[in-house]
This record gives sequence, structure tokens and C-alpha cells, in this order.
Amino acid sequence: MIPQDIADAIVDPKAYADQARIDGAFQWIRENAPFGQAQPQGFDPFWVVSKHADILEVERQSDLFHNGDRPTTLMPIEMEKKVRATMGGSPHLVRSLVQMDNPDHMNYRRLTQGWFLPQNLRSREARIREIAKTFVDKMASLGDRCDFARDISFLYPLHVIMEVMGVPEADEPRMLKLTQELFGSADPELNRNARAVADLDEGLKAIQEVVGDFVAYFNAVTEDRRANPRDDLASVIANGKIDGAPLGFFEAMSYYIIAATAGHDTTSNTTAGGMWALAENPDQFAKLKADPSLIPGFLEESIRWVTPVKHFMRSATADAEVRGRKVAKGDWLMLSYPSGNRDADAFARPFDFDITRAPNKHVAFGYGAHVCLGQHLGRLEMRALWEELLPRLEFVELDGEARLMQSNFVCGPKSVPIRYKMH
Repeated sequence: MIPQDIADAIVDPKAYADQARIDGAFQWIRENAPFGQAQPQGFDPFWVVSKHADILEVERQSDLFHNGDRPTTLMPIEMEKKVRATMGGSPHLVRSLVQMDNPDHMNYRRLTQGWFLPQNLRSREARIREIAKTFVDKMASLGDRCDFARDISFLYPLHVIMEVMGVPEADEPRMLKLTQELFGSADPELNRNARAVADLDEGLKAIQEVVGDFVAYFNAVTEDRRANPRDDLASVIANGKIDGAPLGFFEAMSYYIIAATAGHDTTSNTTAGGMWALAENPDQFAKLKADPSLIPGFLEESIRWVTPVKHFMRSATADAEVRGRKVAKGDWLMLSYPSGNRDADAFARPFDFDITRAPNKHVAFGYGAHVCLGQHLGRLEMRALWEELLPRLEFVELDGEARLMQSNFVCGPKSVPIRYKMH
């Protein structure tokens, strides 16, 4: 068993806003109980998959380790009971690709997969670069100081994915706010009630309201795209068919929600974290400035460094064995991506930010059947931004305290104040 204080830390949203605390917790687990059981207060017990190799092994076996049978993200026992009571027995408030197993997972993934393949993204590259340039110009117009997270990195990927989806620019602030309220539901600065969550009921109610707002918005979008289809992702979802039948209402709404949230938030977090790392590591910034061919390596290191998706849960469909331990059918497993990405057996000097790291086989996008659908779009967006920004950025340093969001699921920097010089 993993000690109680460490088990409690790895589910605590506040711990993820304290890098040293969360890194220390997972380092202890990797060194002392690399595949151990945790039973945080208020949660069902679960196995913590902390090592890079074990994460790959579990992800590789998507029929043995299911996403959808139990909650796909950490959920306290009492909250799961309430969700199942509300959702007719299902543990999910949304049912997107990450909550699905085959055959549904493959069928629903196939629906939009073509939009996100590298060969199809090439036709969008010029437009994405144009958007990147406008944000670089915006940064230059702000003078020599900005909050890079709030002023640039939250807004740029948001604009790209909303344009791909077909959401009007005027609605982007609303989409950003809803995303932050959903993923930041435990953060008093970002959640719907703008205060610390008082109890499970209040927290769940706020999340349900956010999901309800997304559903109301995208239901109207669906009706519009069925009547007037266009060349956008919303039209693909609205008019898509699985086995000859239209998508179920719940699944269609969930598809929109994952595209409208994870479709920008993860890229925003990585971009903000990359700038934070450069501001703290002037030697890496100098290297990158001197040799732009290092940008792809810098991107991969930023993705590893930030690891915006902190975990997904899996459950065993049969008795199994991982790292020599017996896993019983029905057992719950936590895949800790930040832990895998700090594993000294997979990465030399894992706590150093190194843009020349090679190979860099991070697990931030997952692996196997559930590997991130939007990974190529995310990389393209980041590459375009940094290729436009770096030639104009002469100097950068932190201008105050950079801060992380409180969340145990999807999170990254919420504020990266910088001082800089551009031409």
C-alpha cells in the first residue's frame, strides 16, 4: 500500500499546483511502490501505474484494461454514486472518445480522424500560421510585459480549434470560460462559483451546469449544421453516422465538448509551460534562438515537461498481472502521465528541461488505441507559433510569480507573467 499522505496528495487538486509536492509524491511511488495500491480518503482503492514502461503496457491492452466500465477520471465514491443516480447507472457525465471502448471507440474515432491526420492538416497550415502571426503581433503590441498564459497561449489554440469547428469568433470567450470552469472546477479562481468548493454536492452541481451550458450551445449548432452543413468539424459531428444511424444525442454533445475543451486547453498549457521553461532557462532559450532546427525538440520537451493530462483511469476486464502484481477483474488503475514522464528509467535527468533531449518518448499523448486524436494539430499549432515568435523575441524572463492551476485531471500554468524584448 502507498502511504496515506502520498495517496491523498496524488488526488488533491492543490498538490498539482505545487510542482515540488506532486513531483515528490510520484518520485516516492516510483522508487518504493512503482505499481502500488492507493486508497485516498473518500475514494475507492486503485493501483497507481507510475512507471513509463507500465503505462505503455496497460495502454497497449485496451481490451483488457477498459476506459468506460468505471469512471475514466478520478471520482470520489459519493460523487460516483450521485453521477450514476443522475445518469441512469452510467459513471460518466459525458461520453466522449475517452469514455468509450471498442467497438464504439473505433467507430466514433473514425468519424473525425481524417480531419486530424498530418496530410489533411497541411492544407490548414497556411491559415494556422496566419493566426499565429496575429498573436505574435499582439504580443509585440503589448510592449515589454504580458501574462503569456492569459494574453497569448490561452487564446491562440482556442481560435484555431474554434475555426476548425465552425464556432464564431464572438463566442470564443464563452468557450474559454466554460473550458476553464470544467477543467478548473476545483480552482477557486477559475471555477463557476469563484470560490473554494464547499462540498461534493456543490462541486458536482457546478460541473453539471457547465456541461448543460455546452449542451445547450452545441444543440443549437447541431440543428443549424443539419439544415446548413458546411466545411467544418461541427457539420461532421452533426451529420455523422455510426452503423448507418445518426450519433446519439449524448454522444454527439460529448464529441463537441471534448473537441471544444481538450482541443485547445492542452495545447495552451503546453505553450504557456514552454515559455515559462525558457524564461527560467536562459541557456535553453539562447540555444533555441541560435538554432531554429531545435524547435521540434523544444516542442516535445515542452509537452513532456507540462504533461497537461495528469491521469486517466482504467479498469481490468479480467484477472491480469502488471509488474508481477496480481490485478483482479474490476480493479481500478490510475495511469499517471506526469510520473511516467519523470521516470529516470525512461529519461536521463528527468527533472531537467532539455530541448536537445533525444529520444523523447514521452507519454503525454497516451499510447495505443486511445492515443490523442489531436496530437498532430497541437504540434502544428505550437510549431507555427514558435517559428513566428522566436525570430522576433530577443529576450525573456519571468516578471513575477508564474502559477499553476489546481486540478488533478487537465491542467497547466494559469499565469505566466513575463518581461521581454521584441522587434
